[in-house]
Amino acid sequence: MSYLVPRSFFTLPSLMDEDWDSGMMSNTPSGLSISDDDTSVYVEAALPGVDPTEIDITFEKGVVRIVGESKKEEKEGRKYFRRLQSSFSYQFSVPSDVDLAKDPQTKIEHGVLHLTFAKSEKAQPRKIKVA
Repeated sequence: MSYLVPRSFFTLPSLMDEDWDSGMMSNTPSGLSISDDDTSVYVEAALPGVDPTEIDITFEKGVVRIVGESKKEEKEGRKYFRRLQSSFSYQFSVPSDVDLAKDPQTKIEHGVLHLTFAKSEKAQPRKIKVA
């Protein structure tokens, strides 16, 4: 027996999200945003329900890895058939103009982790005077 599957069912965009550029594949939205300005690179990673003390961030050789898991406590007297639990793992390379010697600034607000990386002095734009 064979089944006909609509041609659009297996299109490339439906199998991959924007994480394709960073080497990851996923069927869910990534929840990761990376932007920059003249002095910094900004990263926002969605980690809803994750305790800030349970977030593991590593930064090595220009690669950032963020791992977190939401853990829900069991309520006494309840029999669980299904429990809400989610884990998050992001891995990406920062742009080459980030100062690798400096740790990023971090904060978490409303379930979103904010990382701010300083750019190296060499990467800063500079004015050139015409003589």
